[in-house]
Amino acid sequence: MSTPLRLGIAGLGTVGTGLVRIVQTNGALITRRAGRLIEIVAVSARSRTRNRGVDISAYAWEDDPVALARRADVDLVIELMGGENGPAKALTEAAIAAGKDVVTANKALLAIHGQALAEAAEAAGVALRFEAAVAGGIPVVKALAEGLAGNRITRIKGVMNGTCNYILTRMEDAGLPYETVFEEANQLGYLEADPTLDVGGIDAAHKLTLLSAIAFGTRPDFNAITLGGIEQISIEDIRAAADLGLRIKLLGVAQMTGRGLEQSMTPCLVPADSPLGQLKGGTNMVVIDGDSVEQIILRGPGAGAGPTASAVMGDVIDIARGLRLPVFGQPAHTLEAAFSAKAMGSKPWYLRMGLLDKPGALAKVAEALGNAGVSINRMRQYGHQDTRAPVLIITHKTTRDAIDHAIALAMRTGVVMGDPVALAIEED
Repeated sequence: MSTPLRLGIAGLGTVGTGLVRIVQTNGALITRRAGRLIEIVAVSARSRTRNRGVDISAYAWEDDPVALARRADVDLVIELMGGENGPAKALTEAAIAAGKDVVTANKALLAIHGQALAEAAEAAGVALRFEAAVAGGIPVVKALAEGLAGNRITRIKGVMNGTCNYILTRMEDAGLPYETVFEEANQLGYLEADPTLDVGGIDAAHKLTLLSAIAFGTRPDFNAITLGGIEQISIEDIRAAADLGLRIKLLGVAQMTGRGLEQSMTPCLVPADSPLGQLKGGTNMVVIDGDSVEQIILRGPGAGAGPTASAVMGDVIDIARGLRLPVFGQPAHTLEAAFSAKAMGSKPWYLRMGLLDKPGALAKVAEALGNAGVSINRMRQYGHQDTRAPVLIITHKTTRDAIDHAIALAMRTGVVMGDPVALAIEED
């Protein structure tokens, strides 16, 4: 019989307790599939006495997660504390230095420090796995690094933050304003302690950073992503999109072009009848285009104790089976520093502006767009709000630079009230 694989778990929050529950409930099944016993021997968390709904009395306790990583009876360290620095980083570095394999669900840590950690892990001959860091229970990391390894990936696109998707679909289904649904999501515990990580697109951009590194063989570079959150989206935008047969999604897009690697995580409009348009609630979806496979769509729960712990356990079982891969699908030292390119692809755009309710205002805006080389496809004016006249414009295909230039010119006319909203329309 093979020797057991002994786990040390740092972090006993939602995912950590979910993992303990999986090991305790499915232990015999996991042993058969892994070919060896997988057992928890030690844990670490902020509070030893907190009631977590699982029995941890049989496991050794470490107040210091770094001490957990250095225990002689721990073979594999599971980091579930979160945070790009602090204890999570110290634990991961200590585990690698001690020759321990590491499994983490920490997308921020890897998006910021992934290159250095990958190089250290590969130099030490240990595994560093992170399936649970991206899209919850969807095995998208495994799909890219293994199943699609023979493909030249041309594009990744997807909804990667369940909280944002919940907020946007709830706004549409219930006809509620953003502020109301935001507070509802907060009361339900859907938001991070710092809500900007969710609604500002930061959490989802961390995930896109990791997928881009695997897909395009580039060093993870979070700062290269064009970032935008959903805070600007109003119920008027939701209704206008529905009138046009479209839905608003916080959409990540990464593609390698002749100009370099384009990466963005911003609100976009997608056809309501498309797979992404039909995505509801906290579900995630990742669409991958490859030269041989053409297109595949992965859909599933993007968060939660069960799905995320399931992804962690999948990595643990792979390590128990002896499967060892480079962290980002190819040796870390071969990853290239990608030339970051601003998305220049031509596509239609949605513009919403509030104009002063006076003669000639609309003509001035139309002239500004024309001077920027932006052609108007259709335009709609909604009911007046005091001295403000809301206007919706759908452009013909154009670039982000042209839209930015058009908005700058429009703002100089003196007839635009407030900040305009500009959303790309992703048609395919």
